[in-house]
Amino acid sequence: MIVKARHKNNVLKPLDKLDLKKGEEVDIELKGKSLFVRLKGWKIDSQSLKDELREING
Repeated sequence: MIVKARHKNNVLKPLDKLDLKKGEEVDIELKGKSLFVRLKGWKIDSQSLKDELREING
């Protein structure tokens, strides 16, 4: 089941009714904005980033 939810005050609230029993546990996989959207406006030294990636990946 895929359900959209809204985040407010550190709580996820489903936008639709859920067919769950009271107390039932679920696994949640969060998907949101792409990495590039999240990094928009960040100041990043691209050369330092490249160097670190080379070290990590060999």
